[in-house]
Amino acid sequence: MHDDRRLVENRLGRVLAERITPAIYPESVPLKASIWVAPDEPVPVAEGLAAPGTPIESGARWGAPWGTSWLTVEGTVPDAWAGKTVEAIIDLGFDQNMTGFQCEGLVYRSDGSPVKGLHPRSQWVRVASPAVGGEHVVLHVEAASNPIIPFFAPTILGDKSTAGAEPQYRLGRLDLAVFDDEVWQLVQDLDVLGELMHEMPEDPARRYDIVRAIERAIDAVDPQNVNATAAAARACLVDVLTAPAVPSAHTISAVGHGHIDSAWLWPLRETVRKVARTTANMTALLAEEPEFIFAMSQAAHYDYLKRHRPEVYERIKQAVSEGRFVPTGGMWVESDTNMPGSEAMARQFVHGKRFFLEEFGIESQEAWLPDTFGFAAGMPQIIKAAGAKWLLTQKLSWNQSNQFPHHTFLWEGIDGTRIFTHFPPVDTYNCSMHGREIAHAARNFKDKGRASMSLAPTGWGDGGGGTTREMVAKAARMKNLEGSPKVVWDTPADFFAKAEAEYQNPPVWVGELYLELHRATLTSQAKTKQGNRRSEHLLREAELWCTTAAVRKNLEYPYAALDRIWKTVLLYQFHDILPGSSIAWVHREAEQTYAVVAEELTTIIERAQWVLGGERAGANIFNPAPHTWQSVPAGAAAPVEPGRPCSVAERSGGGFVLDNGLLRVDVDARGLVVSVFDLEHQRETLPPDAAANLLQLHPDYPNAWDAWDVDLFYRNRVTNLTEADLVAAEQDSPTAAVVRVRRSFGSSTVEQTLVLRAGARGLDIDTRVDWYETEKFLKLAFPLDIHADRYASETQFGHLFRPTHTNTSWEYAKFEACNHRFVHFAEPGWGVALVNDSTYGHDVTRTVRADGGTTTTLRVSLLRAPRFPDPDTDHGSHYFRHSLIPSASIRDAVLAGYRINLPRSTPGVAEPVEPLFTIDNDAVVTSSVKLADDGSGDVVLRVYEAHGGRASAQVVAGFGIAGFQVCDLLERPLPGDTSAIPQGMGVRLRLRPFQLLTLRFTRSPECTAG
Repeated sequence: MHDDRRLVENRLGRVLAERITPAIYPESVPLKASIWVAPDEPVPVAEGLAAPGTPIESGARWGAPWGTSWLTVEGTVPDAWAGKTVEAIIDLGFDQNMTGFQCEGLVYRSDGSPVKGLHPRSQWVRVASPAVGGEHVVLHVEAASNPIIPFFAPTILGDKSTAGAEPQYRLGRLDLAVFDDEVWQLVQDLDVLGELMHEMPEDPARRYDIVRAIERAIDAVDPQNVNATAAAARACLVDVLTAPAVPSAHTISAVGHGHIDSAWLWPLRETVRKVARTTANMTALLAEEPEFIFAMSQAAHYDYLKRHRPEVYERIKQAVSEGRFVPTGGMWVESDTNMPGSEAMARQFVHGKRFFLEEFGIESQEAWLPDTFGFAAGMPQIIKAAGAKWLLTQKLSWNQSNQFPHHTFLWEGIDGTRIFTHFPPVDTYNCSMHGREIAHAARNFKDKGRASMSLAPTGWGDGGGGTTREMVAKAARMKNLEGSPKVVWDTPADFFAKAEAEYQNPPVWVGELYLELHRATLTSQAKTKQGNRRSEHLLREAELWCTTAAVRKNLEYPYAALDRIWKTVLLYQFHDILPGSSIAWVHREAEQTYAVVAEELTTIIERAQWVLGGERAGANIFNPAPHTWQSVPAGAAAPVEPGRPCSVAERSGGGFVLDNGLLRVDVDARGLVVSVFDLEHQRETLPPDAAANLLQLHPDYPNAWDAWDVDLFYRNRVTNLTEADLVAAEQDSPTAAVVRVRRSFGSSTVEQTLVLRAGARGLDIDTRVDWYETEKFLKLAFPLDIHADRYASETQFGHLFRPTHTNTSWEYAKFEACNHRFVHFAEPGWGVALVNDSTYGHDVTRTVRADGGTTTTLRVSLLRAPRFPDPDTDHGSHYFRHSLIPSASIRDAVLAGYRINLPRSTPGVAEPVEPLFTIDNDAVVTSSVKLADDGSGDVVLRVYEAHGGRASAQVVAGFGIAGFQVCDLLERPLPGDTSAIPQGMGVRLRLRPFQLLTLRFTRSPECTAG
C-alpha cells in the first residue's frame, strides 16, 4: 500500500483550521465593554473594580507599555441557549506565537472573587454549564499591557521610563458564545491521532490504521454542518483511540507546570500578577479535571500571593490540602546556583522549605530547577543537608557542544554526596503534550533498558497560563494508546520514588553540571553581582555580631529584619536577575534595593558593635572573617599588630618598585606589573617578558542571547590596553606602597591603584572603570609561571578542580567558568592565588614558551556591554578589588578570599570583644553564627571543611553550654550523626573533605537569651 499519510495530514490540517475548530463556538452574541486605565502602577483589586469605565469596542487600541487597564464586559445569555454550555471569549489582542510574553488578564467577578487568567491559548471563561437562559453576565478583567520585547534587538521597552505611552494592543473578540463540547472533543481526537500518525514511521501497520481512521472521520464530517456530524466523526476514531499501548511502552509522568521567571522581560512587580493569573487558571482547571495534578515551585511566589492576592492564595491552599496543587522544589526562588555563596545557597532551601512546612505542612523532597544555567559542584550536599534527595533540571539539553550522556543518574558533589537526578528527555519545561514532544521523549531517553520512565513538565510558562484543558485532554487520550508512550499525571515526588525504585544502580556524574551555553551570565550586569556579594557578607556580619551581642549583652536579636532581608537577597538571586539577563528595569531596581539592604545591614551591624565594644574610635578592631587576622581572633574585636614597613622606589627604565620585605613588585612605565618576586622563596611569579594586570578588550557580539552568551570566537581579536595616561607613586609610608595608573580607551576610562601593604603577602589591585562601551568584553590578565594541569575554583562550601588543558570536547567547552572568592594554581610546594571581592567569570589558558617553561594565564572577566535585553548594560562607574598572592596554599587562598570580602571594621571600639566560638584548625571554616530561627535562644554554628582533606578540630564556645545537636540546615536534629562529639569544654569535630556541618548549642540557664 502506498503511504498517503502526507495527503491526509494536509487535508486534516485544513479541515481542522477552517471548519472543525471554528465550530467549537457555533453561536455567539457580542459583549458590551468599558475600560478604565490605571494612572500609574497597578492598583488594589477593589479600586480597579470600583473605577468608572468608558465604553470601548472590539478593534479599539489599548494598553501603554507596562500599563494596567480594568476592562468590564457584560451581556445576557439568550433564552434560546438554555441547556447549553456558554463561555465568554475575551481576546485582549493576543498573539498565540508569543505565549507568556505579551498582554495578559485576570478575570474577577463583581464581588472581587477571581475566576481565571486570560492568555493567548486560554481566552475563554466558563459562564454556565448548562445555561438556563437570561443570565446577566458581568466580568472584570485586570489587563496588563506588558510590551512584547523583541528578542536580540536593543529596545527602549525594557524600562518604564523610556517605553513611551503608545497603545500596543487591539482588542479582539468580545463575545458570549455556545461551547460545543462534542466538537471540541473531536478536535482533541484528531490532534492526537494526527500528531501520532506523523511520529510513527517505525510501525507502518499502526500508522495505516490511523490514516484510514482519520480519513473516515473527515469523510463523516459535513463541512457545512460540523456540529451535527461531530459525533459520527468521533465514532470513526474509537477503535484506534482505544487500542492499548504495548506493556513495554515508555511511561511519561506529566506534571502540570507553569514555569514563571521571577523577573526577566518584566519587572518583579509584574511577576506577582503573572503568578496570580496562572494559579487562578490552574485551580480552576483542577476543579474540572479529576486526574490533573499541578506543581509550582518558588516559595517566594506563594508568598507574593499570600501578601498581594489573598483571594487566589486561599484557592491554592484548598487545592494543596487535596493533594492536587503541589508545592515543589523547596527553594525561595529557582535561583542561579553558580554564583550564590555558600550560606545564601543554604538559605534558599531554609526559607523555601520552611515556608512550605509552615503554610502547608509539606516538605519537598526534590530540588526543582528546570531553567537554571548549570549547577555548581557543591550543590548535592546542600540539597541533602536541607532534607531533600532528588533534583530535576532541564537546561542541560541546551548544551552547544556535548550531549549530556544520561537522563537519570546520580550526581556526586565535591564532598561525595550523591543526589538522584532526572533530566527530562522531552527537552522542554513547557511541554504542550504535542505528539512530537511525547515521541521525542521516548526516542531520546538515554537510559532505555534499565529505566522506563521520564517526567514532562506540562504547561505554558512565563505568564502563558500554565497547563491548558487541551493538554489535559491529550494526556487522557495517551494514557494507554498504542504507538504512544503512556502518559500519566504524577506529583514530582511520586515520579522520583518510582524512578528511583526502578533504577537501582544508575550511572554517576561527578562534579559540576556545566552548561555549555550562557557563559556570559557570570559577568553581565556587574552591579547586580556586586550587590549580591556585598549583601551576602553583610548578612553574615549582621548575624555574627547580633548573636554575639545577644549572648554577651542581652541585645534583642533582629529576627524579623534579618528574615526579611535574607528573603530580599535570595529573591534577587533568581536565575535571570543575578546572571544579568533581565530588562533594564529589573537591574536598576536591583541596584537600588542592594543600596537599601546595605544601609539597613550596616545600621544593624554598627548597633551590635556599639553594644559589644562601647564607645567608637577605640583601638579594638572587629574581625568578621572566620580566621585570625593580624592578632585579632575570628569573630572578635582586639588591637591590630602593625606589619613590617614597606616602600616604593623609582624603577630603572621607568615605573616603580614596591617592597614590603615579603614581596617585591615591579611596575613598568606602562603601569603593567612585570615582576612579582616572592622574597621568602626566591621565586618569580610571572613568566619572562610577561606583564600582569593587563587589561584586554575584545569585541563581543555572540550569535544569539546577547546578555547570556559569549562565543569562543570573541578571542579572535584583542586589544591590549597598554597606553597609560598616568603612572605615579601615590604613597611611600610604613603601612602601604601605592602606585596609581590611569588609562583611557574608546569612551571609557580606567583608574587602578596597586597597593602593597605592610605585612601582606599579596598585591592588591583596585580597579575603577567608567564604562561606556558597546558590545565589548573587558578582561584583566595575569600570566603565571606555573606548570599545573588543573586549578581550583572556590564554590559553595569548598572548591572544585578544572583542567587547564583541553584534551576533550568537554574541557574545550569550558572556556569561561565560575569562581567565588578565589582561584588557585599550584605546583608541589608553591602556588598562586587570585582573590576578588565581586567577580565570577574567568578563563584559563596555557602555552609552552621557547625556554620550555609553561605559562598559565588567568583572565578575570570584568565587564561586558551587550544590548539585549538592556541596551545600556553596565554603563557607568564600577569598582573591583583583586589581590594576587604568590606562595599561596589552598589555606592561604581561603583566608585571603574571606579577608577581601569581610574587611575589618574601622574605626574600632573601646572594649575588646571575645569570640563566641574558637576553632583550632583553619581548615574548619565558619559559614554562619546565628541564633536559632525558632526563637529559642539556641546558638547555631555552621562550619565546613575548606581545604579538601580530612579535618579534626576542637570547637570551644565562649558561653555556657547545656547541650548541643548536629542538625540539618533547618536546624532540626540529625540523630546518629557522629561528626561532632563532646570533648572537654567544647565539641570535637571530625569532618570529611568539604563536609558541611550545622551545630545547634543550647545555652546554660545562666546565659540570658537575646
